Amino acid sequence: MFSKHPLPRTSCFYSTTPPTSSSPHKPESLLVKKCIFLLQNCGSSKLKLRQIHAFSIRNGVPLNDPDIGKHLIYSLVSLSAPMSYPHNIFSCIRSSNVFTWNTMIRGYAESESPEPALQLYRQMRASCIQPDTHTYPFLLKAVAKLADVRIGEIVHSTVIRNGYDSLAFVQNSLLHMYAACGLVDSAHKAFELMSERDIVAWNSVINGFALNGKPNEALTLFREMGLEGVKPDGYTVLSLLSACAELGALALGRRVHIYMVKVGLTDNLHVNNALLDFYAKCGSIREARKVFDEMKERNAVSWSSLIVGLAVNGFGEEALELFKEMETEELVPSEVTFVGVLYACSHCGMVDEGFSYFKRMKEKYGIVPKIEHHGCIVDLLSRAGLVKEAYQYIRNMPLQPNAVIWRTLLGACAMHGHLTLGEYARAQVLKLEPGYSGDYVLLSNLYASEQRWSDVHVLRRKMLSDGVQKIPGYSLVEFGNHVYEFLMGDRSHPQSDQIYAMLAEITKRLRLEGYAPHTENVLADIEEEEKENALSYHSEKIAVAFILLKTAPGTPIRIVKNLRICADCHLAIKLTSKVFEREIIVRDQSRFHHFRDGFCSCGDYW
Repeated sequence: MFSKHPLPRTSCFYSTTPPTSSSPHKPESLLVKKCIFLLQNCGSSKLKLRQIHAFSIRNGVPLNDPDIGKHLIYSLVSLSAPMSYPHNIFSCIRSSNVFTWNTMIRGYAESESPEPALQLYRQMRASCIQPDTHTYPFLLKAVAKLADVRIGEIVHSTVIRNGYDSLAFVQNSLLHMYAACGLVDSAHKAFELMSERDIVAWNSVINGFALNGKPNEALTLFREMGLEGVKPDGYTVLSLLSACAELGALALGRRVHIYMVKVGLTDNLHVNNALLDFYAKCGSIREARKVFDEMKERNAVSWSSLIVGLAVNGFGEEALELFKEMETEELVPSEVTFVGVLYACSHCGMVDEGFSYFKRMKEKYGIVPKIEHHGCIVDLLSRAGLVKEAYQYIRNMPLQPNAVIWRTLLGACAMHGHLTLGEYARAQVLKLEPGYSGDYVLLSNLYASEQRWSDVHVLRRKMLSDGVQKIPGYSLVEFGNHVYEFLMGDRSHPQSDQIYAMLAEITKRLRLEGYAPHTENVLADIEEEEKENALSYHSEKIAVAFILLKTAPGTPIRIVKNLRICADCHLAIKLTSKVFEREIIVRDQSRFHHFRDGFCSCGDYW
């Protein structure tokens, strides 16, 4: 069923022979009882546990006895001791019962290397030990860590055959396993079949949706949870904040924050970190900073989250100031912290500062740069228009460049008009990740910007013949406890006539301010008027029109865009913020744009 290589039985490292009759030791049964008593009362001290073990060895207690062995193994596993220690004891026990097997499976399932849990299960069955109600939850936890859905489905069928599929904790473990393997729809299906669902079950599926790119489904399930009278806990809050951050659902996330305060979750470090990250990802950087300042306890994740949040929201200098403050507090920055610092330099065009921090990371903190750090340097050079320097950096990297790095260079070539280098970058991407539509689009745009329409048509025909589908651009906006999605030219909304009337009014008023469409961004061989019409119906413009139509004057507008905002939409929204006196925050594929009074936080460097 699982691995065909059983775990080796190691030699015992303690006495398994009881003392002789001439030994001055106490009777064996009293010693065993004393050791068991000591093990049950040693608390959370690994040192005391080792002392009890040493006492047992010195007094000749037969530790191959199943009773003393199971207590020692249970104590070691409960204290998260290295699994080699309990495994050595397990190997010497004469005849382990199901409790001891379960404890070993649990220990490996909770360790950094869960594979032996599957091997132990196989050995357990080969030893004619029948699994009980506790075996499968531990086994499924190991499968979830390995994200091996094939093994998970085998275990699931075994659970059904053995009649354990109606037990709540087995069902919860199945939900967690499917969600961890990315099959959240299977998890939801199993969830729907459960006759009774506790908070663990709800959390497993809500978190599964949130982590697998289905935030709307996570929020829908949360609403169902409330209707059934199930009270959320800290784990629910973590999943909800993750889903709200993904959707940019600021109003809903704020209600989650209020709930946190109400039930006393504001002292939970993990929940506070998630709250900080949520506000930063919704573009509400002031609220993110407020959460950070009010935290009673902070860790490296807290500092890194705010540093990255400031950077992507266009506050690069503030991000670097915060990093200096972190150093003043004598906190040691992590690899992730430096990703945030380099990100800040990249998105603010601070090339020299970026290289300085990169050097400091290596020399002062001894952090060996990972592919993410090198990617930040390539992005730093690319965004600054130093495309050839970025290419040279890639060639001299000590690590093999991945598709993300080559794609960054390809995007820079498309932006700055380096055709030959762009074709080379795309060839490298195709070797690593063929079939990604964005790469075809970038090169197609590069050809179009050079008026090479025949090459555009050849590339797009190849795209069709290869079965590559272009990712449609969409924009998300929150209104009235709901997140709305708009596509380019979208008329699916019931009020589409009013929305398009508002869109026409926006265009009319923007033209009075001197707006002229950037038709060079419509990279197609069509007439100028057709290009202007194509630009008018981009999804972010429709989203802005919808919120202007539905909200009171002065209400901020927040949009989440799955692709990078084009130059024409950037100009149009910048002017809209001035004409309609609205703050408009757009989170696109690469960063935030805070539009206010006709200006953008990116300084038009994007």
